[in-house]
Amino acid sequence: MTTDIMPVLERIASALERLAPATASLDGLDSADAFIWQPQRGRLSPVRTVSHVALKLLQGVDSQKQLLLNNTAHFAAGLPANNAMLWGSRGTGKSSLVKACHAEINATLPPDQHLILIEIEREDLGTLPDLMDLLRTSSRRFIVFCDDLSFEREDADYKALKSVLDGGIAGRPENVLFYATSNRRHLMPRDMIENERATAINPSEATEEKVSLSDRFGLWLGFHVCAQDVYFDMVRAYAKERKLAISDEDLCARANEWAVTRGNRSGRVAAQFMDDLTASLKSGSQ
Repeated sequence: MTTDIMPVLERIASALERLAPATASLDGLDSADAFIWQPQRGRLSPVRTVSHVALKLLQGVDSQKQLLLNNTAHFAAGLPANNAMLWGSRGTGKSSLVKACHAEINATLPPDQHLILIEIEREDLGTLPDLMDLLRTSSRRFIVFCDDLSFEREDADYKALKSVLDGGIAGRPENVLFYATSNRRHLMPRDMIENERATAINPSEATEEKVSLSDRFGLWLGFHVCAQDVYFDMVRAYAKERKLAISDEDLCARANEWAVTRGNRSGRVAAQFMDDLTASLKSGSQ
Protein backbone atom coordinates (compact mmCIF):
# COMPACT_ATOMS: atom_id res chain seq x y z
CA MET A 1 0.00 0.00 0.00
CA THR A 2 2.81 2.37 0.94
CA THR A 3 4.63 1.65 -2.31
CA ASP A 4 1.47 2.28 -4.37
CA ILE A 5 0.77 5.71 -2.84
CA MET A 6 4.28 7.11 -3.19
CA PRO A 7 3.95 8.07 -6.90
CA VAL A 8 0.69 9.87 -6.08
CA LEU A 9 2.31 11.82 -3.26
CA GLU A 10 5.24 12.74 -5.51
CA ARG A 11 2.88 14.10 -8.17
CA ILE A 12 1.00 16.13 -5.55
CA ALA A 13 4.25 17.56 -4.19
CA SER A 14 5.39 18.44 -7.72
CA ALA A 15 2.10 20.18 -8.45
CA LEU A 16 2.31 22.20 -5.24
CA GLU A 17 5.81 23.33 -6.14
CA ARG A 18 4.59 24.57 -9.50
CA LEU A 19 1.70 26.46 -7.87
CA ALA A 20 3.90 28.09 -5.24
CA PRO A 21 4.77 31.76 -5.95
CA ALA A 22 8.15 32.14 -7.61
CA THR A 23 10.91 33.79 -5.62
CA ALA A 24 11.49 37.23 -7.10
CA SER A 25 14.92 37.80 -8.57
CA LEU A 26 16.98 40.49 -10.30
CA ASP A 27 19.02 37.95 -12.24
CA GLY A 28 20.09 39.16 -15.67
CA LEU A 29 19.75 42.85 -14.83
CA ASP A 30 22.82 43.69 -16.92
CA SER A 31 21.44 42.01 -20.03
CA ALA A 32 19.18 44.87 -21.16
CA ASP A 33 18.10 48.45 -20.47
CA ALA A 34 14.39 47.60 -20.37
CA PHE A 35 12.30 44.84 -18.82
CA ILE A 36 8.69 43.76 -18.35
CA TRP A 37 7.69 42.85 -14.81
CA GLN A 38 6.20 39.35 -14.64
CA PRO A 39 5.03 38.89 -11.05
CA GLN A 40 3.60 35.40 -11.65
CA ARG A 41 7.09 34.21 -12.57
CA GLY A 42 8.86 36.46 -10.08
CA ARG A 43 11.16 37.88 -12.71
CA LEU A 44 11.93 40.75 -15.02
CA SER A 45 11.69 39.71 -18.67
CA PRO A 46 14.32 41.54 -20.74
CA VAL A 47 13.39 43.65 -23.77
CA ARG A 48 16.45 43.59 -25.98
CA THR A 49 15.32 46.38 -28.29
CA VAL A 50 12.88 49.05 -27.08
CA SER A 51 10.50 50.33 -29.75
CA HIS A 52 10.91 54.07 -29.49
CA VAL A 53 10.85 57.26 -31.53
CA ALA A 54 13.87 59.57 -31.42
CA LEU A 55 13.26 62.53 -29.13
CA LYS A 56 13.91 65.05 -31.92
CA LEU A 57 11.02 63.59 -33.95
CA LEU A 58 8.44 64.36 -31.27
CA GLN A 59 6.92 67.65 -32.42
CA GLY A 60 4.40 69.96 -30.77
CA VAL A 61 5.28 68.89 -27.24
CA ASP A 62 8.37 71.02 -26.64
CA SER A 63 7.53 72.07 -23.08
CA GLN A 64 6.47 68.55 -22.05
CA LYS A 65 9.59 67.15 -23.68
CA GLN A 66 11.94 69.49 -21.83
CA LEU A 67 10.26 69.00 -18.45
CA LEU A 68 10.32 65.21 -18.60
CA LEU A 69 13.85 65.14 -20.01
CA ASN A 70 15.11 67.40 -17.22
CA ASN A 71 13.31 65.33 -14.58
CA THR A 72 14.80 62.11 -15.96
CA ALA A 73 18.28 63.64 -16.17
CA HIS A 74 18.07 64.78 -12.56
CA PHE A 75 17.09 61.28 -11.49
CA ALA A 76 19.94 59.72 -13.46
CA ALA A 77 22.36 62.10 -11.73
CA GLY A 78 21.12 61.11 -8.28
CA LEU A 79 19.31 64.41 -7.74
CA PRO A 80 15.73 64.80 -6.45
CA ALA A 81 13.12 64.01 -9.13
CA ASN A 82 9.34 63.61 -9.33
CA ASN A 83 7.04 60.78 -10.27
CA ALA A 84 5.36 61.84 -13.51
CA MET A 85 1.85 61.57 -14.94
CA LEU A 86 1.41 62.16 -18.68
CA TRP A 87 -2.28 62.55 -19.46
CA GLY A 88 -4.39 63.56 -22.44
CA SER A 89 -5.74 62.50 -25.81
CA ARG A 90 -4.87 59.17 -27.38
CA GLY A 91 -1.97 59.07 -29.82
CA THR A 92 -0.45 62.37 -28.74
CA GLY A 93 2.97 60.98 -27.81
CA LYS A 94 2.73 60.26 -24.10
CA SER A 95 4.30 56.80 -24.00
CA SER A 96 6.61 57.73 -26.89
CA LEU A 97 8.01 60.59 -24.82
CA VAL A 98 8.73 58.34 -21.84
CA LYS A 99 10.65 55.86 -24.00
CA ALA A 100 12.40 58.64 -25.94
CA CYS A 101 13.64 60.35 -22.76
CA HIS A 102 14.87 57.03 -21.41
CA ALA A 103 16.89 56.43 -24.59
CA GLU A 104 18.13 60.03 -24.77
CA ILE A 105 19.50 60.01 -21.22
CA ASN A 106 21.08 56.57 -21.57
CA ALA A 107 22.92 57.75 -24.68
CA THR A 108 24.87 60.13 -22.42
CA LEU A 109 25.75 57.54 -19.75
CA PRO A 110 28.21 54.65 -19.55
CA PRO A 111 26.46 51.25 -19.90
CA ASP A 112 26.82 50.32 -16.22
CA GLN A 113 25.01 53.54 -15.25
CA HIS A 114 22.10 53.27 -17.70
CA LEU A 115 18.62 53.87 -16.33
CA ILE A 116 16.55 50.70 -16.44
CA LEU A 117 12.99 51.02 -17.74
CA ILE A 118 10.54 48.51 -16.26
CA GLU A 119 7.05 48.25 -17.73
CA ILE A 120 4.31 47.04 -15.43
CA GLU A 121 0.91 46.01 -16.78
CA ARG A 122 -2.18 47.74 -15.43
CA GLU A 123 -3.54 44.47 -14.00
CA ASP A 124 -0.30 43.87 -12.07
CA LEU A 125 -0.36 47.11 -10.08
CA GLY A 126 -1.31 45.18 -6.95
CA THR A 127 2.21 43.72 -6.99
CA LEU A 128 3.92 47.14 -7.06
CA PRO A 129 5.00 46.96 -3.39
CA ASP A 130 6.69 43.61 -4.10
CA LEU A 131 8.48 45.09 -7.12
CA MET A 132 9.60 48.10 -5.07
CA ASP A 133 11.02 45.84 -2.36
CA LEU A 134 12.94 43.96 -5.03
CA LEU A 135 14.35 47.06 -6.73
CA ARG A 136 15.31 48.57 -3.39
CA THR A 137 18.06 45.94 -3.08
CA SER A 138 19.82 47.03 -6.29
CA SER A 139 22.40 49.77 -6.82
CA ARG A 140 20.95 50.56 -10.28
CA ARG A 141 18.33 53.26 -10.95
CA PHE A 142 14.89 52.36 -12.31
CA ILE A 143 11.91 54.00 -13.98
CA VAL A 144 8.80 51.89 -13.47
CA PHE A 145 6.37 52.67 -16.28
CA CYS A 146 2.64 51.94 -16.53
CA ASP A 147 0.98 52.78 -19.84
CA ASP A 148 -2.72 53.65 -20.13
CA LEU A 149 -3.36 53.84 -16.39
CA SER A 150 -6.95 54.20 -15.17
CA PHE A 151 -9.26 52.79 -12.52
CA GLU A 152 -12.85 51.58 -12.50
CA ARG A 153 -15.41 51.10 -9.73
CA GLU A 154 -14.46 48.56 -7.04
CA ASP A 155 -10.88 48.67 -8.28
CA ALA A 156 -8.60 48.39 -5.27
CA ASP A 157 -5.27 48.36 -7.10
CA TYR A 158 -5.07 52.13 -6.77
CA LYS A 159 -4.25 51.56 -3.09
CA ALA A 160 -1.02 49.80 -4.05
CA LEU A 161 -0.09 52.72 -6.31
CA LYS A 162 -1.04 55.25 -3.65
CA SER A 163 1.23 53.45 -1.19
CA VAL A 164 4.13 53.67 -3.63
CA LEU A 165 3.54 57.34 -4.45
CA ASP A 166 3.13 58.29 -0.81
CA GLY A 167 6.06 56.17 0.20
CA GLY A 168 4.41 54.47 3.16
CA ILE A 169 6.47 53.68 6.22
CA ALA A 170 9.40 52.36 4.20
CA GLY A 171 9.40 55.33 1.83
CA ARG A 172 9.70 55.16 -1.95
CA PRO A 173 13.05 53.64 -2.88
CA GLU A 174 15.55 56.39 -3.68
CA ASN A 175 16.55 54.53 -6.84
CA VAL A 176 13.03 54.27 -8.31
CA LEU A 177 10.72 56.68 -10.16
CA PHE A 178 7.19 55.94 -11.35
CA TYR A 179 6.03 57.24 -14.74
CA ALA A 180 2.48 56.67 -16.00
CA THR A 181 0.31 57.68 -18.95
CA SER A 182 -3.46 58.01 -18.94
CA ASN A 183 -6.27 59.29 -21.12
CA ARG A 184 -7.99 60.52 -17.95
CA ARG A 185 -6.84 63.47 -15.94
CA HIS A 186 -8.08 62.02 -12.64
CA LEU A 187 -7.53 58.34 -13.54
CA MET A 188 -11.23 57.47 -13.29
CA PRO A 189 -14.25 58.23 -15.52
CA ARG A 190 -15.95 61.57 -14.92
CA ASP A 191 -19.41 59.93 -14.78
CA MET A 192 -18.19 57.65 -12.00
CA ILE A 193 -16.84 60.63 -10.05
CA GLU A 194 -20.13 62.51 -10.37
CA ASN A 195 -22.23 59.44 -9.56
CA GLU A 196 -20.30 58.64 -6.40
CA ARG A 197 -20.47 62.24 -5.26
CA ALA A 198 -24.23 62.35 -5.86
CA THR A 199 -24.96 59.17 -3.89
CA ALA A 200 -22.45 59.61 -1.06
CA ILE A 201 -23.38 60.69 2.47
CA ASN A 202 -20.44 63.07 2.40
CA PRO A 203 -19.96 64.04 -1.28
CA SER A 204 -16.80 66.04 -0.61
CA GLU A 205 -15.03 62.93 0.69
CA ALA A 206 -16.69 60.23 -1.41
CA THR A 207 -14.10 60.13 -4.17
CA GLU A 208 -11.34 62.19 -2.62
CA GLU A 209 -9.00 59.22 -2.20
CA LYS A 210 -9.22 58.11 -5.83
CA VAL A 211 -9.40 61.55 -7.41
CA SER A 212 -6.49 62.86 -5.36
CA LEU A 213 -4.31 59.98 -6.49
CA SER A 214 -3.30 61.97 -9.56
CA ASP A 215 -2.25 64.84 -7.28
CA ARG A 216 0.41 62.61 -5.80
CA PHE A 217 2.42 62.78 -9.01
CA GLY A 218 4.88 65.63 -8.64
CA LEU A 219 5.08 66.23 -12.39
CA TRP A 220 1.88 66.59 -14.46
CA LEU A 221 2.14 66.88 -18.22
CA GLY A 222 -0.92 67.44 -20.42
CA PHE A 223 -1.15 66.33 -24.08
CA HIS A 224 -3.79 67.49 -26.56
CA VAL A 225 -4.78 67.00 -30.19
CA CYS A 226 -2.35 69.04 -32.29
CA ALA A 227 -3.03 71.87 -34.70
CA GLN A 228 -2.58 71.34 -38.44
CA ASP A 229 0.75 73.20 -38.64
CA VAL A 230 2.17 71.07 -35.82
CA TYR A 231 0.93 67.92 -37.56
CA PHE A 232 2.71 69.03 -40.74
CA ASP A 233 5.91 69.65 -38.72
CA MET A 234 5.67 66.06 -37.48
CA VAL A 235 5.50 64.54 -40.96
CA ARG A 236 8.24 66.88 -42.22
CA ALA A 237 10.55 65.67 -39.43
CA TYR A 238 9.87 62.04 -40.32
CA ALA A 239 10.36 62.72 -44.05
CA LYS A 240 13.70 64.43 -43.39
CA GLU A 241 14.94 61.64 -41.14
CA ARG A 242 13.95 58.98 -43.71
CA LYS A 243 15.34 61.03 -46.61
CA LEU A 244 12.14 60.70 -48.63
CA ALA A 245 12.12 62.21 -52.11
CA ILE A 246 8.87 64.17 -52.00
CA SER A 247 7.99 67.86 -52.26
CA ASP A 248 6.72 69.67 -49.20
CA GLU A 249 3.47 70.51 -51.00
CA ASP A 250 2.79 66.89 -51.92
CA LEU A 251 3.83 65.68 -48.46
CA CYS A 252 1.43 68.03 -46.66
CA ALA A 253 -1.40 67.32 -49.08
CA ARG A 254 -1.09 63.58 -48.56
CA ALA A 255 -0.69 63.98 -44.80
CA ASN A 256 -3.81 66.11 -44.62
CA GLU A 257 -5.81 63.58 -46.63
CA TRP A 258 -4.64 60.79 -44.33
CA ALA A 259 -5.66 62.76 -41.21
CA VAL A 260 -9.10 63.56 -42.68
CA THR A 261 -9.82 59.88 -43.32
CA ARG A 262 -9.02 59.15 -39.66
CA GLY A 263 -10.80 62.16 -38.24
CA ASN A 264 -7.80 63.10 -36.12
CA ARG A 265 -4.38 64.74 -36.11
CA SER A 266 -1.83 63.37 -33.66
CA GLY A 267 1.67 62.00 -33.42
CA ARG A 268 0.33 58.48 -33.82
CA VAL A 269 -1.57 59.40 -36.98
CA ALA A 270 1.54 61.12 -38.35
CA ALA A 271 3.68 58.02 -37.69
CA GLN A 272 1.11 55.74 -39.31
CA PHE A 273 0.92 58.01 -42.35
CA MET A 274 4.69 58.10 -42.70
CA ASP A 275 4.98 54.32 -42.54
CA ASP A 276 2.44 54.04 -45.36
CA LEU A 277 4.09 56.82 -47.38
CA THR A 278 7.59 55.39 -46.90
CA ALA A 279 6.46 51.98 -48.12
CA SER A 280 4.66 53.50 -51.11
CA LEU A 281 7.63 55.61 -52.21
CA LYS A 282 10.21 52.88 -51.76
CA SER A 283 8.08 50.25 -53.50
CA GLY A 284 7.31 52.57 -56.39
CA SER A 285 3.55 52.29 -55.84
CA GLN A 286 3.10 55.99 -55.21
